[in-house]
Amino acid sequence: MQDAFLELIRRASTQLPKDVLDVIDACRAKEAPGSMAQSILGKMLENAELAKAKSVPLCQDTGTLIFYVDYPARMRDAEKKITDAIKKATVAATKKQYLRPNSVDPRTEKNTGNNLGIGHPSLHFHQWDKPHLRARLLLKGGGCENVGIQYKLPDKTLGAGRDFEGVRRCIIDAAVQAQGRGCAPGVLGVCIGADRGYGYVASKEQLFRKLGDTNPNKELAALEARCIKEINQLGIGPMGLGGKTTVFGVKIGTANRLPASYFVTVSYMCWSYRRKQMIIRDKKVRYA
Repeated sequence: MQDAFLELIRRASTQLPKDVLDVIDACRAKEAPGSMAQSILGKMLENAELAKAKSVPLCQDTGTLIFYVDYPARMRDAEKKITDAIKKATVAATKKQYLRPNSVDPRTEKNTGNNLGIGHPSLHFHQWDKPHLRARLLLKGGGCENVGIQYKLPDKTLGAGRDFEGVRRCIIDAAVQAQGRGCAPGVLGVCIGADRGYGYVASKEQLFRKLGDTNPNKELAALEARCIKEINQLGIGPMGLGGKTTVFGVKIGTANRLPASYFVTVSYMCWSYRRKQMIIRDKKVRYA
């Protein structure tokens, strides 16, 4: 599996998904002709084309490697074997410069040089009843990670209560606070509920959804659409320099909460929306 994970990392680091490219192109067409916003979105497309052609990273900050792995019950010692394969692939990807050395020990302030360390890569395993293995990878840079935020409702400052209107106010505020610092236009992954820790895990999992999809829950779908519309009316624009495109999407999920707690967790993903998945079935590998 090491070679399969190495190729997954390479593709994630160097190739933007088609749905992301399509949205960037559509947003560029909506911006005023000759505007800074239109120019920036055009440069993003040029960057993506060059990165894919030369197989080089889309961004100098190749981010934290966040893996969500689903594996069948028949795989013995799956987590240990997969973890070993991922770590070896990560080291190899760093040597090949698909990844920048990005893992710093906070005790010594030394970079490990190979992207390995406590919690690096970030691994989330789930056993499921399907016969194949699925690995999803998100490369999340420091700029967008820095503007992620968690709210505790009620929030008197925002006038946000424990309802979907309160959630909407939190999501809008997250975009306002981020401005262009998260390398806008961004995508907001949101979890309503959960505890503090799982809220961030679940909000990042929302970022694996494709842009342009429709939330199966009608209430959440309506909230997503409203937030996208209202955030893009703020005028923050690409890189915070003004324009009609501040977010490409808002993806919202829920998790049950304690009666005493009501968290809204927002994970911000930058325009360099690096996500890929692979499926291994009958020793055959398919990437998407």
